[in-house]
This record gives sequence, structure tokens and C-alpha cells, in this order.
Amino acid sequence: MTAACLMTTYQPLALSFARGLGTRLWDQQGREYLDAVAGVAVTNVGHSHPRLVTAISEQAGLLLHTSNLYGIDWQQRLAQRLARLSGLDQAFFNNSGAEANETALKLARLHGWKKGIEQPLVVVMENAFHGRTLGTMAASDGPSVRLGFQRLPGDFIKVGFGDLTALDTVTREFGARIVAVLLEPIQGESGVQLAPPGYLKALRAHCSQHGWLLMLDEIQTGIGRTGTWFAFQQEGIVPDVMTLAKGLGNGIPIGACLARTSVAKLFTPGSHGSTFGGNPLACRVGCTVLDIIEEQGLLENAARQGERLLARLRVELSEHPQVLAIRGRGLMIGIELATPQRDLAARAAREQGVLLNVTRGKVIRLLPPLTLDSKEVEMIVRAIARLL
Repeated sequence: MTAACLMTTYQPLALSFARGLGTRLWDQQGREYLDAVAGVAVTNVGHSHPRLVTAISEQAGLLLHTSNLYGIDWQQRLAQRLARLSGLDQAFFNNSGAEANETALKLARLHGWKKGIEQPLVVVMENAFHGRTLGTMAASDGPSVRLGFQRLPGDFIKVGFGDLTALDTVTREFGARIVAVLLEPIQGESGVQLAPPGYLKALRAHCSQHGWLLMLDEIQTGIGRTGTWFAFQQEGIVPDVMTLAKGLGNGIPIGACLARTSVAKLFTPGSHGSTFGGNPLACRVGCTVLDIIEEQGLLENAARQGERLLARLRVELSEHPQVLAIRGRGLMIGIELATPQRDLAARAAREQGVLLNVTRGKVIRLLPPLTLDSKEVEMIVRAIARLL
């Protein structure tokens, strides 16, 4: 197999998979691996779940696409389900997390336009990651993501993640132009960085006070990853806008932007759209994913197994000289190392048969399916301990 005809945007391991089932994958030679990456927080209900196989097969034989020129029943069903689960009111469906964040940024622009703000600003966080489009790159941080793409569109102000003092400073300086705050409840790509307790609640109050939109990127944290449907629910708040993707489709491309009615109605016919967004297949899969999580109690399992995995890692690794910190929530866990370990993912697969991800060069990121059990927790802990 040759990759000569592919653009060199990735550096994949010398490893390719032929099939998957639950938390396991098998390579072309038939070797089995425990998947602690889940396609980067995508296959939340596991690989080849029989309910999803049936839903995809049935829908493929019925209807794949009609476009949004017509009503789509599964799209309406999925929007209702997500609204009920989140406390938000309306949804727009597209094909990816980056597109969902672009939708949120357009809503922020319209919010400013309605208020008569000619040069609106959005507050974003240092070390954030929101996507690879030009707009979402501008909202993201990190020179490796942005290198070669300046000057990026959009007007953003970056503040430290979790730093309310910095927020007060930009409010005094730019408050008349600020229309929204966009952030991840837990920063994933920067190494599973958790905000201080109460930070989201303080942001909610600040945005309400100043008439800004609170926009949460739950692309990685959403759909049960942290032990609740959405991470914001653990702070007892509701945002104005939320974006989703990854786990919503379990591998079928789908993104969603949800908003309160007062914000959603800023869009009018023709002001936004997507050719493939919200097609019958993707939305039926989304509904089926929600069914599986509810029926199998996967929110509770993610919380329980996540606590177990964190506790076991801290017991086994806390005294290791390479380990600086172990943090996470639910089944979203980061192990920060003292020095870069860029070959660790390859070694984990080759030597231990466990798939893991290393982000920012030295943070082991664990994002296993929400179906993980206690024996598999021990397999992950044992594999990482041996590697280090």
C-alpha cells in the first residue's frame, strides 16, 4: 500500500486496521489492539455497534440524501433530542466540528450586527483549538496550526484559560466591541486542560451581564465523554451556543450548532446553509447513538470508569520522574510528561497492543470508548506503566 497520491497533511503510524468491534481493532495481519483513542473521541459507543450497523444498512437502502430544499424527518428528530438533552432550543446541522464552529462564529457576527457593532470582537482562549478552516484557525492558538496562513480572518482577543482577571482587563479595554466568548470546557488538543471549578459559571454570569454570547465548543467533550451529556452540565449552567461533532456520529461525519431561540433566529433563509448537512443517514445515526448511550447507561459508565482510570494511573505513575501531572474528567484523561515522547504512540501499539495519542509532544491523551470496562482500565494502566 502506498500513500504517494495523498497530500502530506498527516504523519500516520505504519499501521492500518481491517476491522473493529467494541473497544478493539484488528490490523491487516490480524493482531488485536485495545483502542484508547476512539478515533480521537469519535467512536464513543465502540466500533461496529450492531445497532448502528443495522441503522446504517437500513437507511442506505431507503434514503441517503434529498438536500435541505425539503424537510428531513430524521434531522427534525435529532434536533428535538439534542434540544431536550442540552436545554437549548434549535439546531443547525453540518458535516464537521470546524463547520459547527464556523456556524457559531457567524451567529456571533450577526449578534454584533444586530447591536450595531461595526467591528465585533470574540474572546477566545490561549492554547485553544477550534478547527482547521481559516476562521477557526484564527480562533485557535499555537504556531504550528497557524504557520503559513497569516493573515487570518476574524477579530479575536485571546485571554488565559481560566483567568478571570484577564477577562476583566479586556472587558474594560474592548467591552463595547465584544460580542461573545468562545471556549472549550476542557481543552483537548492542548493536553486535557481543565478550567478551575466555577470558571464556566463565572463566565456565564459575565456574559449575561454584558450582553455577550457564551459559546461552548463541546466537539470533544460532548456526547457523554466527561460522564454527562455535555461538560457544561457539571457546572449547572446553559450556554447561548454549543457546537458538537465527533461522538455524535460515531464515525459518520456530522456536526451541529445549537443555540437559544433568541440567537438562532438571527439566521434567516439563505443566510447559512450546507449541501450535505443534516442528511437522513447522518441524523439517523445521531439518533441511534443517543439511544445506545441512554439504553446502555454509558454516561454512568464513563464517569465510573473514568474515576477508576484516573485513580489507578495516579497510584501507578504519580511517583514516576517522567510524570508531571495526571488530570481529566470522565474518559478524557491527560498524562503530562517531563520531556517529549514523540514515539510513544508507536511503541504503545507495537509493544503493548494499546492505541493511545500524544498531543503537544508530551501529553498522553486517553479517549477510549464509553463502553470501557474495569479489566480494560487495568490493561491501559499496565501498558502505560510498562512504557514509561
